[in-house]
Amino acid sequence: STYLEFEFEVCERITTCILNIKTVLENPLEVHYVGIEVLDVNDHSPIFTDNQTHLEISESALPGARFQLQGARDPDSEMFSIQQYKLSQNDHFRLEVKDREEDGKIPVLFLHKALDKEAARSHRLLLTAVDGGKPARSGTMEIIVNVLDVNDNMPVFARDSYTAELDENSPIGTTIVQVNATDLDDGLNGEVVYSFGNNANKKLREIFEVDSNTGEIIVKGPIDYEEKDRYQIDIKASDKGQVPLATEKSVKITIVDLNDNTPEIEVTSLSSAVPEDSKPGRTVALISVNDKDSGVNGKVMCSVSEGVPFILTPSLQENMYSLVTKSMLDREQQPKYDIRIVAKDAGNPPLSSHRIISVIISDVNDNSPEFSTNPYMFYVTENNAAGGSLFSVSAHDCDEGDNAHISYNIMRNADEKLTSFLSINPENGEIVALKSFDFETMKTFQFQVVASDSGTPSLSNNVTVNVFILDQNDNAPVILYPLSSNGSAQGVEEIPRNVNAGHLVTKVRAYDADIGYNGWLLFSLQEVTDHSLFALDRYTGQIRTLRSFTETDDAEHKLVILVKDNGNVSLSATATVIVKLVEPKEAFAASDVKGAAKDDEDSNVIFYLMITLGAVSVLFLVSIIVLIAMQCSKSTDYTSKYLPETNYDGTLCHSIQYRSGEKRYMLVGPRMSIGSTIVPGSHANTLVLPDRRCTSEEVRKTILFLGSYAIILIRNKKLILQNNLLNRNRQEA
Repeated sequence: STYLEFEFEVCERITTCILNIKTVLENPLEVHYVGIEVLDVNDHSPIFTDNQTHLEISESALPGARFQLQGARDPDSEMFSIQQYKLSQNDHFRLEVKDREEDGKIPVLFLHKALDKEAARSHRLLLTAVDGGKPARSGTMEIIVNVLDVNDNMPVFARDSYTAELDENSPIGTTIVQVNATDLDDGLNGEVVYSFGNNANKKLREIFEVDSNTGEIIVKGPIDYEEKDRYQIDIKASDKGQVPLATEKSVKITIVDLNDNTPEIEVTSLSSAVPEDSKPGRTVALISVNDKDSGVNGKVMCSVSEGVPFILTPSLQENMYSLVTKSMLDREQQPKYDIRIVAKDAGNPPLSSHRIISVIISDVNDNSPEFSTNPYMFYVTENNAAGGSLFSVSAHDCDEGDNAHISYNIMRNADEKLTSFLSINPENGEIVALKSFDFETMKTFQFQVVASDSGTPSLSNNVTVNVFILDQNDNAPVILYPLSSNGSAQGVEEIPRNVNAGHLVTKVRAYDADIGYNGWLLFSLQEVTDHSLFALDRYTGQIRTLRSFTETDDAEHKLVILVKDNGNVSLSATATVIVKLVEPKEAFAASDVKGAAKDDEDSNVIFYLMITLGAVSVLFLVSIIVLIAMQCSKSTDYTSKYLPETNYDGTLCHSIQYRSGEKRYMLVGPRMSIGSTIVPGSHANTLVLPDRRCTSEEVRKTILFLGSYAIILIRNKKLILQNNLLNRNRQEA
């Protein structure tokens, strides 16, 4: 706590002292003005500047002469200030009190009875000043009056009153007004000099000075209307007699206000940050302006710079403004505003000032993550290393902080089991394959990645990722013909010895599961008994005779054919063809034997067809029974955290060969591969084996496959019989 001193500068010489205090409250933002009235107590006694003063009065002074004394001062308020003066009992002097508005009560010594120097050379008086307190306080000063002789006329001013106007900021040396007094005495007793009166304080003497000879009042210090707008100066005119006579006159000076003060801008309250989703009309800051000038010079108008989403609205309190939002804010477009506030008065010429207020816009989560590309297109070479990084996706969020912190995850779909083979780093969007891809099994796939920010509530966005598997030369050529019964690529061809040049001996058939250059096959003779007899077409694999055979040619020739693809690192396979030369009659005889053997083969085929149809029927019934049992039973899923190894055999499952004359036929069944299946589990990186149960759809597909396979067998057997019959008829013809 602090004691209030009523007599401090703010309350000095004020009857009622009120301190105005401005208070600011937050949440909600309010400004309150509180007036505190300071009540005075009588804690000071009247004090004279000097404890003793000397007056020299000529004996020729007439009764009624008045001598102004220096008054006492009491810093208390008017109620407790000096109320009266008392003079000690005497025969010659009485006391009068003059009431000055500004300087209070001034004691004047009144000559009641003429003085007689011979009777008394001096008189001692006691002046007492009494204040208005209860109990009253007092102060005293001793007055010593010395009686002089001779000079019995005092100076007299030419005018009863003097007034003047002075512009503030007038330069030093400016003459304000000139006073004039005359003295009827002659000589030194009639010469008049001018000076400040006894009550002129120190501050007054710092601002003004009096020319002792001319009586001009001159500016000595700075004149400021805002500090004081009027002055009352007591000017004393004294003669130069041995005992000078003096008289005083008050000069009233009024200060004229000039527009010399610029408006002052004060920010009483400012929000640290404004959310970007603030609605128009939100208060951002409270601003007060003040101009020390008066009248129109002190009238102030405020404005803000253009191009900002803020306006100033006047408050009920004069010279108070609120800075409020004018429109919606967007931190992503502008995160900070430097608002220029201009205050301008109505003077002529007007004066202005400005102040820059920085308003920070705080972020809210109003932007979803955005991917740089949509959709993404990535190319991955097959046989990639399991667990290796494939590629990465990236998204950007225009917000800041947690609102811009992005995490990534793969959108899981129960129908898309492939997504369980992928894992994504939630921090940087790096996508890792949990298994190796096979181009021959899958050439392309698609999935979606979700990018979510960490705001509240969280915002997200999806992107489609298209992945294309690039082929590698990882499959060697497979020989389809010749193919012996034990599975080796070796065959025997019998041709008549009398064939001409260009005769088609046989055709080597092969395929490569790869595509492009990796699957483009070229044929070449790696080994041949006689290079002059046979030629191999490098593109079709056809083996033809180069010339007619002679008696000296060997009866048997071995040809080793190299089948090679066109990959960067080419893969190859070899096939062996044994060409036997037979006499034409033996060739026909062999054909008859083969025809009889073929009849037996036809009978065997019919027998095999019956067995196949029976087996298919049994499988069909078993499948139906299994399907019904599956629908009625409940079995648990088998799960494993390990991914089973994949078996890619890359070969044909079934092949049937038969010979009819010089033609070769082959029935090739569907190429199948068995691989592991990964389905989504409870965790994004957990691999789970699929349900051991077969669905009804799988059973249906199995039945259709078996039925189709049986139909293919039947059709091909019929084709065999028809071809055998046709060849036999040709031979008989």
